Amino acid sequence: MAKIIGRPAPANMPWQDKPAGYDKPVWRYTENPIIPRDAIPTSNSIFNSAVVPFGDAYAGVFRCDNRGVEMDIFAGFSEDGIHWNINHDPIVFEGEKDVIRKEYRYDPRVCLIDGKYYITWCNGYHGPTIGIAWTEDFKTFHQLENAFLPYNRNGVLFPRKIGGNFAMVSRPSDTGHTPFGDIFYSESPDLCYWGKHRWVFGTAGGWQSKKVGPGPTPIETDEGWLMIYHGVLNSCNGFVYRFGTALLDIDRPWIVKERGNFYVFGPEVEYELTGDVPNVTFPCATLTDPDTGRITIYYGAADTVTGLAFTTVDELMSYMRKYPMDVGDQENK
Repeated sequence: MAKIIGRPAPANMPWQDKPAGYDKPVWRYTENPIIPRDAIPTSNSIFNSAVVPFGDAYAGVFRCDNRGVEMDIFAGFSEDGIHWNINHDPIVFEGEKDVIRKEYRYDPRVCLIDGKYYITWCNGYHGPTIGIAWTEDFKTFHQLENAFLPYNRNGVLFPRKIGGNFAMVSRPSDTGHTPFGDIFYSESPDLCYWGKHRWVFGTAGGWQSKKVGPGPTPIETDEGWLMIYHGVLNSCNGFVYRFGTALLDIDRPWIVKERGNFYVFGPEVEYELTGDVPNVTFPCATLTDPDTGRITIYYGAADTVTGLAFTTVDELMSYMRKYPMDVGDQENK
């Protein structure tokens, strides 16, 4: 049995047991969606958002596209991780004028590193790149330099330094609805200057044949970094977003130890199949419980609402190993 390494989970971490007779590795919250598209007065949709424990409750950063269908990110708070109070105004960042200028902001991730909550998101700066900021209270946000030149999306920080450096996975892209995408690893001593770029993995067959990209913050386990990632199929009816799993080396995360050939979760129910962008399940955050191995996943559904799903580290590892992909020669890729 694999063991999650990390901070203890809040006592009220959202959870439902696996339904009797259910044979898939990830199952939905019965009261989904937990955040409707109109949870704040100006929102057209609320999805692809990130959540973390905060004190004895929860905080998050949420993608809220307004009724002009303009993309921005908003802070929110919850007592139980299910019922959310999202601020009605977007986050206002502090920082240098050239850094905080705004074109668009979307698909945030959040993780706690050395006592600060770091936010990454797709930041519009003459094309999509990776914005980075930090906060200690989810009220005042300090924006840092963009991590990369355009074009890049899905910048996801690791929850601790690796080899003394901050570490990130991301998906270089283009300026449109990117018809390609591989996952790369990068390091930085200071969250400003990024280098040591390494290819992690690319597309494969079937459900992940068009592009792949990082999902939530990688989960540290005693066997390596468990990464939940999204994969995209270009079907005759458009893109279909599902998610799967890979296990990365703990010290060299660009080395893929294992990877699943089958997806672990995909669009199946109405709020995932219909919406502004049909057939999308897009994971952006997890809550984890090292004592039980439980994992709670927050995901965007059909680019419209936010859903909740549940699994365990052993469910994901077992499914990945039951239906494995040959990862090839990782030392000479």
